[in-house]
Amino acid sequence: MLFKSTAIVAVMTFLSRILGLARDIIFATFFGADGGTDAFFVAFKIPNFMRRLFAEGAFSQAFVPVFSEYKETRSFADLKDLINHVAGSLGGFLLILSIIGSLAAPLLVYIFAPGFADESRFQLTADMLAITFPYIFFIALTAFAGGILNSYNKFAVPAFTPVLLNLSLISAALWGAEYFTQPIMALAWGVAFAGFLQLLFQTPFLAKLKLLPKPQFKRAHEGVKKIQTLMLPAIIGSSVAQINLLLDTIIASFLIAGSVSWLYYSDRLVEFPLGVFGIALATVILPSLSKQHANQSNEQFNQTLDWALKLVTLIALPAALGLLLLASPLLATLFGYGEFTLHDTEMSSLSLMAYALGLPAFIYIKVLAPGFYARQDTKTPMRIGIQAMIANMFLNLLFVIPMVMTEFEGPHTGLALATSGSAYMNAFMLYRGLKRQGIYKHKNGWGKLLIQALIANTLMAAFLIQLTPSIDNWLAWPLIERIPYLLGFVTIAATIYITSLFICGFRLKHLQH
Repeated sequence: MLFKSTAIVAVMTFLSRILGLARDIIFATFFGADGGTDAFFVAFKIPNFMRRLFAEGAFSQAFVPVFSEYKETRSFADLKDLINHVAGSLGGFLLILSIIGSLAAPLLVYIFAPGFADESRFQLTADMLAITFPYIFFIALTAFAGGILNSYNKFAVPAFTPVLLNLSLISAALWGAEYFTQPIMALAWGVAFAGFLQLLFQTPFLAKLKLLPKPQFKRAHEGVKKIQTLMLPAIIGSSVAQINLLLDTIIASFLIAGSVSWLYYSDRLVEFPLGVFGIALATVILPSLSKQHANQSNEQFNQTLDWALKLVTLIALPAALGLLLLASPLLATLFGYGEFTLHDTEMSSLSLMAYALGLPAFIYIKVLAPGFYARQDTKTPMRIGIQAMIANMFLNLLFVIPMVMTEFEGPHTGLALATSGSAYMNAFMLYRGLKRQGIYKHKNGWGKLLIQALIANTLMAAFLIQLTPSIDNWLAWPLIERIPYLLGFVTIAATIYITSLFICGFRLKHLQH
């Protein structure tokens, strides 16, 4: 059941990520990597960061376990009452936050991109942020609706919803830009419209479940207070990666123009496997773990965690190796056209390789953290998150300052390395916490699985190292040749990996749960 649900979410997320790549290809081709794109990416990153806090981040981590508890132990009337009061409290707070954020856009730019001060990028960023900030209102309510649907095993609709954001932004770039003096402004309006569209899309499915909210507000509502209590520490615990990315943006704003964009494009490629596999898996297991905890099914809880960690081990390692060894060909094929120069490709590939090193840790965090959130423990991930965030700040200085002083051509790479390093610290401490509390114990089969994965990854890496053409040869090919070559290398590498696993004795039935 969980494997099937994960597959459904992964397929929908894959569709969204493919459209996301198409969106970024269009961005790179039409807008390049300059001060204007830096401004948009910051104006989009700030509400996107808030989305991780108040949408699928801390809010979902707090809401889904409480909602599952009500669903398993209370009446439908109590469940509906909880939904109504959460909608009233969350909606009211987000509406006020959106208004304040739009009005305070210049101040927010000073805080999150101080290097833009006294530059033309500053005013452009502030203008776009005033438009994009209300996105948080719509997308957080969309995540609220998605949490309800996921708890009823309706995973496909919430997983498909991000497709609408990509379609909106693609439309804005292709057909809306011509109506603005500054064409990049069309993207800001595309973000704002996408938020409304995504919320509207999910409402009929809630109505079908007879769970369409009628917002109410009651200060002392038991369920809302419980969610708020869980949510405060979860804001830090579930959003460490996003906070780290924002810190990267602050430092990158002081580096040469293009640094923010190079980090964005490399991060987007890392987000592809992270979203398709990591977030998809986390989305599916949280309701299941929450239900098992509510029913005090400790053995099933442990089995679900163990299954998820094994699946991550099989997927994250080859994905990281693929991104690491094909960084330049991927960027050259997807973005290396129009305004996106050879220099942009080279600089983005440096940060992509650094992010790729941390991909396994990024995905492990997505699976390990729900082990705490499902048990309504948000304080432990919070403490771990704070330590990881401090480590990230230290590593930023440790890597970036020497790169700047030695005039290393791509000091933004240090920011990506720091993010990866702090992610491993975060993942290890989450794992150790689950083990120490007796929440997770290894099931049988780990030794054999690790040997199988090691052999398969080694053979796949050997193929890519030996036969991948140099970046000069790759760039010499036209688009019509780059795409089939890239697809061919990815397909052959995946075939080698999967075949090697089967030769070593692995079977699909081992992933059934």
